[in-house]
Amino acid sequence: MNNMRKKTGVESLDEVFKTTEAQGRAAFMPYYPIGYPTYDASLDAIERMAGVGVDGFEIGVPFSDPLADGPTIQAATQVALDNGITVTKTLEAVKTLRERGVTQPLMMFSYLNPLVAYGTEKFVHDAREAGADGLIIPDLPAEEAHMFADACDETGMALVFFLAPTSNPKRIKLVAEHARGFIYVVTLTGITGERTELPDYLAEFIARLRKETDQPLVMGFGISKPEHAQMMTGLVNGFIVGSALVKAGAQSINHVEELALSLRSALDN
Repeated sequence: MNNMRKKTGVESLDEVFKTTEAQGRAAFMPYYPIGYPTYDASLDAIERMAGVGVDGFEIGVPFSDPLADGPTIQAATQVALDNGITVTKTLEAVKTLRERGVTQPLMMFSYLNPLVAYGTEKFVHDAREAGADGLIIPDLPAEEAHMFADACDETGMALVFFLAPTSNPKRIKLVAEHARGFIYVVTLTGITGERTELPDYLAEFIARLRKETDQPLVMGFGISKPEHAQMMTGLVNGFIVGSALVKAGAQSINHVEELALSLRSALDN
């Protein structure tokens, strides 16, 4: 294991949520795909975001058929694949980020197929060795948690599952039982992407989840601007921004850093 990472992935996430709660704000956890617009640029973007004080990351493993992602991330991950990014290369990126001094939790965001091809148990162990803290697999249903759960529990890696406003009580209970680290709350049905407004039914949905679980809730899909970030505090434990940052990455690393800083700064207002 990376010697700098004395805590397990679950412990590292717990620490983040305790810290941000004490600070009276939600945790900000950006998504960024390795290899976009180039391999080196993606590492620079993540390192810059770490420098402005974000609380953790979703590290995107490029995949050819990202069903849950909108056009911005689909296009970016295709560029990454064209740049020769593989699962192995993504793990190397995590190791490099740790060597560069990035200390925030790093969650591997990947669809199931590349991990099955790599070997599920091997991936969990290799990801932990590289310095990752957990897995987010959007097309892994909680019913199939056993594919990764034992290896994650053995290594202390987080394992995140999704809940949407359409989730029934049985699904909510199942996810709450199997999730490790936090639960990913989908703000809307459909694919990822920037939205101008967040739906008004979110507060009721979050309240329903709070009755069923004390796991941290992290919201994603559609969050793109400082006003959204401010709305997250008091509603959920954390939030994820992806498409807006990837779009900024098409312009420059400076644009990524500026957007990340504006979102992070909004939490202190």
